[in-house]
Amino acid sequence: MASSIDITAATAEPALLDLPWNTPLDEWPSEYIAQLPKGISRHLVRFANLGGYVVAVKETTGEMARREYDLLRLLQRLDIPCVEPVATITGRVDEHGQELPPVLVTRHLKFSLPYRALFSQTLRPDTAKRLVDALAVLLVRLHITGFYWGDVSLSNTLFRRDAGAFAAYLVDAETGQLQEQGLSNGQRENDLEIARVNIAGELMDIEAGGRADEALDPVDIANGIISTYRELWNELTGAETFDVSERWRINQRVERLNDLGFDIGELTIKTEAAGTKVLIQPKVVDAGHHQRRLLRLTGLDTGENQARRLLNDLDAYAASYGRPGADEEAMAHEWLTRVFEPVVAAIPAELRGKLEPAEVFHQLLDHRWFLSQEQGRDIPLAEALSSYIDNVLRHRRDEATVLAPTTEALTLGLPTGVISFDE
Repeated sequence: MASSIDITAATAEPALLDLPWNTPLDEWPSEYIAQLPKGISRHLVRFANLGGYVVAVKETTGEMARREYDLLRLLQRLDIPCVEPVATITGRVDEHGQELPPVLVTRHLKFSLPYRALFSQTLRPDTAKRLVDALAVLLVRLHITGFYWGDVSLSNTLFRRDAGAFAAYLVDAETGQLQEQGLSNGQRENDLEIARVNIAGELMDIEAGGRADEALDPVDIANGIISTYRELWNELTGAETFDVSERWRINQRVERLNDLGFDIGELTIKTEAAGTKVLIQPKVVDAGHHQRRLLRLTGLDTGENQARRLLNDLDAYAASYGRPGADEEAMAHEWLTRVFEPVVAAIPAELRGKLEPAEVFHQLLDHRWFLSQEQGRDIPLAEALSSYIDNVLRHRRDEATVLAPTTEALTLGLPTGVISFDE
């Protein structure tokens, strides 16, 4: 390793010193490389093993590496879904003293995939629409914080499964800008147009490669990001006026936002001088309403849709088994130890890299429902779990990027005598 390299890292990571920084990235030995699906990038990118997890190493310029590193750290502090910056490496030279490009190192998001890896054979219209809808949600969240992306595309995004939908994470921030005063309508519209054009081109490329369903219309799917974005933006930021006698609509607006997965940090309410009209407008909106509730009650950190699904099951459990005087936290702990954790513990070790635990639980509930419909009876959870493992999960490809050894399997402190699958 060349002694002149300069490492700027978010946290102390001694394993960074073990990577072959004095070797051109495209010549790194195979023992350092992690074989993972990659998206399309204008830069050379390699995945590497680093201290028990995987990082993406991207060659770029020193200025762009530092700028993107700082932007990603800022987006993380703003709780925007994005990859985690690990370090920038500058001052690289090869064994002949020739300069090598600086690199940006980011931590690969476990259980995430580029859009091209989310379908095995043919991209169906409904899958494409769910990807675009997830990207629209991410774009709205970025714009609310005042972040102009400048290069919105499926290729610059990673996706994780989220209870039948997808959650989108920003990967490439090198063209981004954070405007403290917020974005103008023109800036937002420009990002939308970039998204529309890029998505159409990406889907046409898949179509040209024979990997798109015949019913998929790239232009129609790409146009969908505009309608989805505007609908969500108006719901989150638009003003609403109603008669003073309809004050219940204030709570209705809040509930609609919560149903969309957002919390209101501030609500502006104005009344007309005559006292006949009320105007309300949400001011600061935070995403993750259901995530925060589930995390508070159970300690589980999941996707928003996964959290919504798990909370529904938790609430159903509380309705069925709740005791007089039992508070919400107590029932949540009971559901966690009696229902969720036993399901996770029952997944064979060799299958735990297929999907993350919350997604497995969501799919299990779906599988149980389909079995009940098919057989015309209530299916015990344990029976549904056995069927799901053998007939569904075992046949899925792994979506975890790093599989922990068996000694690092989930450890569950389950009290004896309380494990129950037949609620």
